Amino acid sequence: MSSSRSRAIRLLALDIDGTLLNSRKEISPRNHAALAAAWTAGVRIALVTGRRYPAARKIADLLPMNPPLILHNGGLVMENSTAIRVSPLDRATAIAVVAFAKVLGADPVVHYGHRGEGLLYVETASPSHTLLAYYLSRSHPDVRVVQNLETILAAESEDPLQVMFGGSMSEMEGLAAAIGSQPFGVSALRTTYPRDDLSLLDVVAPSVDKSEALGFLCARWGMGIGEVLAIGDNWNDQRMLLSVGMGCVMRNADPGLHSLGLEVVPDNDEDGVAYAVERFVLAGLS
Repeated sequence: MSSSRSRAIRLLALDIDGTLLNSRKEISPRNHAALAAAWTAGVRIALVTGRRYPAARKIADLLPMNPPLILHNGGLVMENSTAIRVSPLDRATAIAVVAFAKVLGADPVVHYGHRGEGLLYVETASPSHTLLAYYLSRSHPDVRVVQNLETILAAESEDPLQVMFGGSMSEMEGLAAAIGSQPFGVSALRTTYPRDDLSLLDVVAPSVDKSEALGFLCARWGMGIGEVLAIGDNWNDQRMLLSVGMGCVMRNADPGLHSLGLEVVPDNDEDGVAYAVERFVLAGLS
């Protein structure tokens, strides 16, 4: 990238898991230093993730710039601990998706919290897949075990943010196809972990996507999407990476993402975020 292109970068949009964090779920010293240097130079930083607010806030608190958070793949945007935009999933649609998936043997997790509460509703404390069991155990005490999700959905005062499923790659691929074959009018965003044969499927409102939420932040701050450098490692990052001025794919990403023709940076255990920031942002500011 030329230095003139580097100077045009005004916002860094970073996925968290598999991107900013290494395999030990840490922000490396080099990544931390690169982001601090970019921020000091006047570059904005936003974390863009499928995580809930409580889980993402723990990571944001490790950084000095109090970055805004795009959560639930774009369903909730938080700035200075305040929700500045909510794009919920219509409750009638959520009820239909939950009922349909349960018939197929899937374990739905319903996410609530328009103000960042990060509540999770499930019907079983012992879901059928180990990934979902791990996720829920890590989210305690935010998990609410209920007798019937459809009843809770109908009774809640707010629409949910999303319905989530977890399982093997083939299971979630089949579930995504089944949901897509129905007239639900939703978006099903997937996160895959091929080495572990694991996948998450996030069912959100049809307009929800990391790229769309990032566009909202850019408009709020008076900048263009072309002034953004985005870095990610998974399929829920795809549209974001393709929509910005420069998208970088982590080397540890699903191999299919490497075929998008984007810059591939070192993996998350080799400070890929710092590499991208140093090369494409800081080098042009010196």
